[in-house]
Amino acid sequence: MNQLHAIAARFVDESKIAEILPLGNGLINDTYQVRMQGSVQPDYVLQHINTAVFTDVEMLQTNIERVTHHIRKKYEARHVKDMHRRVLLFLKADTGKTYIEADGTYWRVMDFIPDAYTYEAVTPQYAYHAGRSFGDFEALLSDLEEPIGEIIPDFHNIEYRLKQLDEAISADPAGRMKDAEVQCYVGKIKDVAAEMCLGERYFREGKLPKRICHCDTKVNNMLFDKDGSVLCVIDLDTVMPSFVFSDFGDFLRSAANTGAEDDPDLDNIHFNMEVFSSFLEGYLEGTRSFLTPIEKSLLPYAATLFPYMQTVRFFTDYINGDTYYKIRYAEHNLVRTRAQWRLFEEAMAQRQAMEALLK
Repeated sequence: MNQLHAIAARFVDESKIAEILPLGNGLINDTYQVRMQGSVQPDYVLQHINTAVFTDVEMLQTNIERVTHHIRKKYEARHVKDMHRRVLLFLKADTGKTYIEADGTYWRVMDFIPDAYTYEAVTPQYAYHAGRSFGDFEALLSDLEEPIGEIIPDFHNIEYRLKQLDEAISADPAGRMKDAEVQCYVGKIKDVAAEMCLGERYFREGKLPKRICHCDTKVNNMLFDKDGSVLCVIDLDTVMPSFVFSDFGDFLRSAANTGAEDDPDLDNIHFNMEVFSSFLEGYLEGTRSFLTPIEKSLLPYAATLFPYMQTVRFFTDYINGDTYYKIRYAEHNLVRTRAQWRLFEEAMAQRQAMEALLK
């Protein structure tokens, strides 16, 4: 813990640090709570930035600073109460920046928001809150003029993901292309590829804009107060320009799945229309100030795009010999492929119902 104290001391007064404890269960960054002495002194969150995922720390922190500053200005103009609990605040280090480098590792510190809670389970109620909150988040940033960098290039670009798949098929580094089931999934994926690339085509034709999106819309990326009201959206590392599909479709890929992402029993996997309806209602309320007719009309497409895209990503990794995703057994990525494809089929079967709800 001595190293953690030394790092935290570059952001806060070391003499007032009481202890530093692990915080949360994040999969990307290591996070700690810096507890300060006395009841008046606020606590802080110390976070190690995973540079294997976020290779440009300067861009990462510049994006976050611009986003949080813009939201704070909006809230100030609206005289929003409890500002310190409604938007994340990152501290400047002794370098004048909101991050430091220490022995080849990168760190940052933000205010700890007290009496705040996250939830893991997705109910229709929380799906509505999530839709409204992520929609509000996009609306707050819809007039942001300062540029935001693409922190993970082509993160949600389905054409790029299909190109990666083609490269894996051609190389076949693990010798898995001989398998009949693998060949079957290649055919299925390619049969609908043109339809699934609709968004990228519309963008090139000037019909579809890119927005500042969160790009990691999970219900546990929101903080709630003790009464169940949303305080703020958190985990801003992936905020970048994207289609609104990134926030709409990615949430539903996990939240509307009645089974597990890697469920071996495909009979468990259905697309939960009650969760879709609640999320859609909240999202349309949050985005009503800026969402265009074509963006609205393509929201059911977004709900099908993301299980398709994740199918492609898991399948590509399986063909490549499991080099990207961690696996627990030999065919884990193939099992994930089957599960995501079933979710895609289930979502496609609900497209007309989604469109009816939208109308």
